[in-house]
Amino acid sequence: MELRSLRYLIAVAEHGNFTRAAEALHLSQPALSQQILQMEERLGAALFDRSGRKVVVTDAGQVYIAHARRALAELESGRRAIHDVHDLSRGLVRLAMTPTFTAYLAGPLVAAFRDRHPGITVKVHEMSMDTIAAAVEADEVDLGIAFELARSADIDCLPVFSEQLSAVVADNHPWAGRPQVEAAALAEVELGLLSADFVTRVHVDRYLQAQRLAPTVAVEANTISALVEIVRHSRLVTILPEAIAARAPGLRNLALVPAPAPRTVRLLRRKDAYQSAAARALMEMIMRDAAQWSM
Repeated sequence: MELRSLRYLIAVAEHGNFTRAAEALHLSQPALSQQILQMEERLGAALFDRSGRKVVVTDAGQVYIAHARRALAELESGRRAIHDVHDLSRGLVRLAMTPTFTAYLAGPLVAAFRDRHPGITVKVHEMSMDTIAAAVEADEVDLGIAFELARSADIDCLPVFSEQLSAVVADNHPWAGRPQVEAAALAEVELGLLSADFVTRVHVDRYLQAQRLAPTVAVEANTISALVEIVRHSRLVTILPEAIAARAPGLRNLALVPAPAPRTVRLLRRKDAYQSAAARALMEMIMRDAAQWSM
């Protein structure tokens, strides 16, 4: 079966519509339909249910598409292996990070890597933690940096360094001269926090609940950059990784007492998958040097 037929199959499944899939593939809709029909005839099974307004993948189609995705991923790994350059004079590495790490780790990490290997192209993808795991598993990225995730038989999850949360205030905040703050004091001020879709917010909420606190959350932001700017220009207190405030002008870190439990930052890679020389070099740098950029 031709590889393009597998790509046609996956496109229809993703779009749920033959017309939209055909447009994405730069193919006519009748030609695409014919290709799928021929595939179904060869396999002796219906891959799509066309009876409704939306094309729905059948049970047989779901099984076959899962194999098709893995086959295409393996072939792409083979293509990269053929073009791999072991002297690191050129190449490509794909790195995924959660927003927390793009806020303070992406800059120094990529800069240091490019200083050593200027011929390597680095593609950085900001993703949620669940999306990173799926992207690593599907070989859409070479490496991911995230927190602990559910065990996966297909992903190695290597500890890199520990990250500490702290209270963060503006330089002109009344607390700015303090080295630390008791957690109970958070009940007396207004907080600005990341929105609930951030893993960091989950850790913050758990910490506040453990301290039996229900402080006033005056502002929620769905980006770290927005939250940093809001705190810098206000009397709000936030809770963020120490490294973010340490690198952001106009902000101060205050150690929380008692301290939140540190979070283990992990490097994700697909088990038993081919890794290019560029990916191996970046992985070695992350494992060796990333801790220095976390403080």
